[in-house]
Amino acid sequence: MAISKDDKVEWNTSQGTTEGHAREKRVSEFTFEGQKFNASKEEPYWIVESSKTGAKAAHKESSLTKKQ
Repeated sequence: MAISKDDKVEWNTSQGTTEGHAREKRVSEFTFEGQKFNASKEEPYWIVESSKTGAKAAHKESSLTKKQ
């Protein structure tokens, strides 16, 4: 199931499962909050925003689950 901008998604964190929204898809190498990510068309990353805290993070698309 493909993820699109603004889809509701969930992902695992050390505190448990977090819900939020997919905000921006990245398909090339990028730096986010000082950390380097090797995104590609085959292994895209998404900038996600937590519904609870509003915090943003980068996650591999394969680590996200699309919610209904």
